Amino acid sequence: METRNEKDLIGTLEVPAEAYYGVHTARAHENFRVTDTSISQFPELIEALACVKEAAALANADLDVVDPRLSSAIVAACQEIRGGALHEQFILDPIQGGAGTSTNMNANEVIANRALEILGLERGDYRALSPLEHVNRGQSTNDVYPTALRIATVLAARQLLAAMDTLRLSFERKAEEFAGVVKMGRTQLQDAVPMTLGQEFSTYAVMVDEDQHRLQDATGLLHEINLGATAIGTGITAAPGYAERACAHLRKITGMPLQTAPNLVEATQDCGSFVQFSGVLKRIAVKLSKVCNDLRLLSSGPRAGLSEINLPPRQAGSSIMPGKVNPVIPELVNQVAFEVVGNDLTVTMAAEAGQLQLNAFEPVIGYSVLKSCRRLAAAAITLAELCIDGITANAGFLRSQVENSIGTVTVLNPIIGYEAATVVAKEALLTGRTITSLVLEKGLISPDELEALLSPASLATPPRAVGQNVVTGVS
Repeated sequence: METRNEKDLIGTLEVPAEAYYGVHTARAHENFRVTDTSISQFPELIEALACVKEAAALANADLDVVDPRLSSAIVAACQEIRGGALHEQFILDPIQGGAGTSTNMNANEVIANRALEILGLERGDYRALSPLEHVNRGQSTNDVYPTALRIATVLAARQLLAAMDTLRLSFERKAEEFAGVVKMGRTQLQDAVPMTLGQEFSTYAVMVDEDQHRLQDATGLLHEINLGATAIGTGITAAPGYAERACAHLRKITGMPLQTAPNLVEATQDCGSFVQFSGVLKRIAVKLSKVCNDLRLLSSGPRAGLSEINLPPRQAGSSIMPGKVNPVIPELVNQVAFEVVGNDLTVTMAAEAGQLQLNAFEPVIGYSVLKSCRRLAAAAITLAELCIDGITANAGFLRSQVENSIGTVTVLNPIIGYEAATVVAKEALLTGRTITSLVLEKGLISPDELEALLSPASLATPPRAVGQNVVTGVS
């Protein structure tokens, strides 16, 4: 393999001649080998780094601190990377020491070497165009990496929001399909009162919708950036006016409403926005897991469980029990939720561990947040397409449960009165007869009125205010 020699603080190192990365990246690649993956697996982070470097080059050109010819080559290289080129050259493990310095240098070196090619020069000819003197001019890892990470997280959030849209619409379609299916509601796993299966699924749609709004709120906090802060927030080595110009260019490049933080010293050390964002991801995970718990319960059986709904069969469920089919898709989503909750704890501890003017643990924060977004997006799509869309209801069985349940008496309570309802409930328990047959036998209600009260439309929107007693006329 042909190589080229590059120098850094530590000494000289041979780098593959065809590589666009350089000595700093090569050393970091030797040092950090934990996750068996690389930052190239997170294209939103690579794109974000290229956006930041492009904005910096444009700002430096505006301020006449970098030769316009060099800035133009840097910008062209960044635009190619934003378009998907050279992502395989970002070889570093996402979890690394140094607060993201290695990732920043990986970007500087790849951009510099591609820019050199654009200028008709050889890779590694850093006297003409340097990763540090030109690509990284007016910057520090401590403002580049947090800014890029915020942009990458916004991009990942957009993908998650789109996946949640797919899931929400899936639940909404099922809610409409099951609007006429009457069933028993349950509290504490005991019979409660009748409702419709459509109401149950519409609840899931609302839960997803609420979490989408919370995710959008948390994403808004990421629009405040510290680009221009350089090392600790004082802006040392950056030209006057650099922060404002760089932010303006970055806002135009990304199309995001980015704003320079009012206090760059605070913004450089504070990871609170990531804690907030990760907390919302945990909220989404917890609620999706709860929904999947419901789906597994409602579909349990098929003979000895609740058996209210049927999940689409996806694969044989046992190597020993013939005919067994398991709720594998909800189980998958449960496990994704467990991982996301764990990732949130990682973010919490990493944010807390920051010291003085910098948090050195943003790499694991970024890795955890981006991974959680990706997992949740995949889980939402999988749940919608491989499970929710194929669910069917055992409507006749559900109706018989309503008619046989003691809980049905609660619906009749406002009509026949609490005392009469109690007598009917006791007799039903003792004799095994249904509530409906007893109230009709005792003449407490007419057949037409009973049918109207137990209709899906009535159960979905009760015609009387809760607690209004028709018999006594008092609340």
